[in-house]
Amino acid sequence: MPIAHFHVPAATFDAEQERELLERASATYSRVLDSPIERVRAFLVHYPASSIAVGGIVDNDSPAPYFTAIVLAGRSVEQRHELLTALTDDIVDTLGVDVSGVRGQIIEVSPDNWGIAGRPASGVRATEIADRAASATA
Repeated sequence: MPIAHFHVPAATFDAEQERELLERASATYSRVLDSPIERVRAFLVHYPASSIAVGGIVDNDSPAPYFTAIVLAGRSVEQRHELLTALTDDIVDTLGVDVSGVRGQIIEVSPDNWGIAGRPASGVRATEIADRAASATA
């Protein structure tokens, strides 16, 4: 379920920086949430500089990246805070921006309101937990 969106001005960063951010952030998400990397989805969303205002100024020289991280409800506050910090670090380290300009948020989604292969995550997760318990006792 882990999903991340990174919102950045178009043509500000090179393809290698963007690729590194997506790969590094995916690994971070997997590590922090203890989730299989196969479940992680990371997206870059580009905007023309003329469509971004930073500090009330359009075409500001600051790229000021913004991210959203979607997690299933029930993750601990410690995990959510670690994810905020780690994804910010990933942005700063890969894109070379000043940490003071980075913003982000965690969006919690009820497992009943999230779909995995067309099924509510609440049911998928219950099945996975039961399967793990059964294999642990076998």
